[in-house]
Amino acid sequence: MQISILGGGGFLGRKVAARLAKDGTLGGRTVTGLTLFDMAEPPKPDGATFPVTSIAGDLVDLPEAAVPPGTDVIFHLAAVVSAAAEADYDLGRRVNLRGTDAVIDRCRALKTAPRVVFTSSVASFSGSQDKVMPDNTRQIPGNSYGAQKAAAELILADASRRGFVDAVTLRLPTVIVRPGRPNKAASSFFSAIVREPLLGLETELPVADDFAVWVCSPRRAVDWLLHAASMDTSKMGLDRSVDPPGISTTVAHLLQALDEVSPGASKLVKRVEDKAIAAIVSTWPPAFEALHSRTLGFSAHEPVIEVVRAFVEDDLAATKAERGL
Repeated sequence: MQISILGGGGFLGRKVAARLAKDGTLGGRTVTGLTLFDMAEPPKPDGATFPVTSIAGDLVDLPEAAVPPGTDVIFHLAAVVSAAAEADYDLGRRVNLRGTDAVIDRCRALKTAPRVVFTSSVASFSGSQDKVMPDNTRQIPGNSYGAQKAAAELILADASRRGFVDAVTLRLPTVIVRPGRPNKAASSFFSAIVREPLLGLETELPVADDFAVWVCSPRRAVDWLLHAASMDTSKMGLDRSVDPPGISTTVAHLLQALDEVSPGASKLVKRVEDKAIAAIVSTWPPAFEALHSRTLGFSAHEPVIEVVRAFVEDDLAATKAERGL
């Protein structure tokens, strides 16, 4: 099985690559080659028993080598994230829409209808803090990033109908706790209020403690991505998008879990209102029913405290080293 990861330098791309290198298989099939693509050459995972190629380039001008002939699975993870897409409309539209067009065009040239696993977002919906979204909820985005993701979902679904690709779109919850440094995502602070205190650093909280959010751990996100890459799609029909079974939590509950893992750490979280960030994240629904995803075999989520523990086990030491702490 030949696999490409577009956005292979991002933290999810790196984790998917590491898991493939560790397992050596996907859906019971042996991995025979992995291609990693991003703006800069992504790092290759340790321990791979198959050839790994790392390529740098522009997603919109996608080089053939990023998705070579014989590719069976493409993880399309490359994106301009939420606050960045809102701040730079042209850049967001170029990467999030035209980049997806480029992926479809490359798949059309292959003529083999590879599986394309695409990461969309809960940001493609809008709703108040008291909403629980059923699986058939209409997407009405409240930000440009969400609109671009929703549009990309539609063109991928149509490409599946036409037989160009075999797409599965995951509308990922906010993924926490992200390793490394804060990024330009509007949701970055949800990771920061756990990660930074565990690093011994202060951080700012731009929303109220009772603010609710739909989240998932990196471990669960990787499990879902790998399942989407190997699952039977014959029962999906025209709708190729899935709301995975995340977990709804509040900021207060997340900080409580932080203190259970590292007593007193939440004292490093300072309440500093940010109306621009709050305006974006307040349009994201805090909970989904996510019933359909369970029938498709997507694994249920662990309790919030396990999200914090997973970061400590998987990423805390590497994050400290990366940041010189």
